[in-house]
Amino acid sequence: MEELLQVANLVANKLNSRFKDDPEKLRMLQGLKVQEEAGELAQAIIGALGLNPNKGHSHTWDHVRAEACDTALTALVTLCMLGGDPEWFLAEHLRTIRTKAEGWEGTA
Repeated sequence: MEELLQVANLVANKLNSRFKDDPEKLRMLQGLKVQEEAGELAQAIIGALGLNPNKGHSHTWDHVRAEACDTALTALVTLCMLGGDPEWFLAEHLRTIRTKAEGWEGTA
């Protein structure tokens, strides 16, 4: 996870240095970028399942995996752009999710 956050911070810092006029606008655009990547993930899943009648099986599950990675990294870049300590925030959030997941009924 450390390398993942290092890469996310690197990308966030590069974007921040290139877009100096309005940091709030950059944060908004980065949030939209997450949505764009999620759309590409959805398109890859549809293609891997062959559910688009015009394209058939246009993607593989490796394409889906790559799009999932792009989506996750883009979301982490967004987290890094918001300031504070993204590693701490992510760890705290994961602890909250783990606690909830461990309480789910009917799971191993």
